Amino acid sequence: MRLLLFLFVVCGAVAAHGSPHESFSKLADQFIKQSLALSPVNASQAGYHQHTDERTGKVVQLDAELDDLSPAAFSRQQQFYRSWRERFQKEAPLQTLDAQDAADWQLIDDQIALNLLELDDIQGYKHQPTVYVELIGNALFLPLTQEYAPAEVRMQHILARSEQIPRALEQARKILLDCDPVFIDAALEENDGNIDLLEHVIRKQVPEDSRLMAEYQRVVPPAVAALRSFSGWMNQELRRRVTPSTSWRLGKDLYSRKFRLTMEVSITPEEALADAEREMRDVRAEMLQLALPLHKQLFPTHSGHSELPAQDRENRVIGEVLDSISREHADRNQLMEAVNRDVAEVQRFIREKHIVTLSSRDNLKIIPTPLFMRSTYSVAGFHSAPPLEPTAEAQYRVTPIEASVSEADAESRLREYNRWALQWLTIHEALPGHYIQAEHANSVQPATRRVLRALFGNGPYVEGWAEYIAQVMMDEGFGGNDPRFRLVMRKIRLRLLANTILDVRMQTLNMSDAQALELMTRTAFQTEAEARGKLRRAKLTSTQLPTYYVGLREWQRVRARYAQRMGERFHQQEFHDRALDQGALPLPLLAKVLGL
Repeated sequence: MRLLLFLFVVCGAVAAHGSPHESFSKLADQFIKQSLALSPVNASQAGYHQHTDERTGKVVQLDAELDDLSPAAFSRQQQFYRSWRERFQKEAPLQTLDAQDAADWQLIDDQIALNLLELDDIQGYKHQPTVYVELIGNALFLPLTQEYAPAEVRMQHILARSEQIPRALEQARKILLDCDPVFIDAALEENDGNIDLLEHVIRKQVPEDSRLMAEYQRVVPPAVAALRSFSGWMNQELRRRVTPSTSWRLGKDLYSRKFRLTMEVSITPEEALADAEREMRDVRAEMLQLALPLHKQLFPTHSGHSELPAQDRENRVIGEVLDSISREHADRNQLMEAVNRDVAEVQRFIREKHIVTLSSRDNLKIIPTPLFMRSTYSVAGFHSAPPLEPTAEAQYRVTPIEASVSEADAESRLREYNRWALQWLTIHEALPGHYIQAEHANSVQPATRRVLRALFGNGPYVEGWAEYIAQVMMDEGFGGNDPRFRLVMRKIRLRLLANTILDVRMQTLNMSDAQALELMTRTAFQTEAEARGKLRRAKLTSTQLPTYYVGLREWQRVRARYAQRMGERFHQQEFHDRALDQGALPLPLLAKVLGL
């Protein structure tokens, strides 16, 4: 997960002396460092802990600071982006740069445009309290889990940030104007996670009868009180500000502009939607052919339902087989154990089949998803080691089924993430998906380029890799070519396609909740619980859900071009390593860097 970049100021000028590479590298280095210094939470994410102010010489411990959320700070952001766009164009023109620097230049320029679109037009920071709740959660959680300093020092940083929570939330109240209820509901749940983090998780890490405990008792109660007060304010005052024009939908114009800058490829939302809907029909037909032999084995008395109309027959045959397959799943209290077993099996297969070079750092840890993240990551997520601290811990976060969840809802979720789907999840989120991609990216040199491509990394590259490499694993025979795994993989492909259809239609074409749920449950065979979770995610985010499909297509195209160029010398592990060793570039730029 990448954090949103917050609160930058205009940096001092850098004279454009030396070669184009030197001028650009110097500008990029200053841009990144001063950006991170003005966003302490984002600095923690990147592993940038200490900054020396060039004007005053003052050394700032960034992990002890919480971002400035005042209106003036957001105004400085706008000034910062406009100024830096001009400076890069003037002092390091794109046409003077080689392929690697040109790729970095384009990443920066697109990120500037995306942030100006947010600040000037979308302005989610005025309408989405989740921005502030998640910022605080990450501010506390990152020093708790990243071992960049002794535990006592990191706890001092957590407590210093805790003391600033009342100030930050007071600033957030002044910024937030109105809000769709879906954002309030999510923020309330996540804010409960922040309170739990302070009162229980962090409390357990503070030694009794210590100076830290005295500090904890001084700063945490006011912080918790501020968080509770903010929840009350959201639930009462902010909820009353909903008007007929308040909506989570972006609309066609804003969505199209954001889509282009997020994807960084030439495809339009309309083209992606048309392609996804066409491919959904093809995948369903493929699933029927996979399901028919299994159906005959599992339901010998059902006659294949040949009497039904075509689509109804597809739904009945495929649905019955998937329902039978879904009954094989982990116990609700043993998800973590099942995931650990899958990780070991996947590692063995990757080595045996020479899929991609695994990380020598062996720094992956499987943990429960933090409470404050569970509204967005209802199943699982991945958090990479910081690009400036590549040997630090990387986290595969699996969301447990809490005791408060009913047996019926738990069973629905477990059926969706049955034995076969859980294997795919590990492939996607960990190995050889996000974890391996991030580990290769964390070896990019120089460090400035590594941080830049991590902070501004292209979403379709990241999500597309995880989908593409899962297809490679299936094609190479993972799971013993079991038709049950292959059928579940095709179901997951339907979900990827449904993600794109949902996002475009809900954000731009007024797709209703009922239509969205029907698409997911009847056409894409998702359970009710999974579909409702995705429906909420489609409202809380925009242009993220299509990154999986757009990225998968682009990865397949880059591979095909690379294989054509290499001919008989093509080896997929060599291709994967070379492509991953560039970091998360937009895939058309990756092709250029690879000489295609």
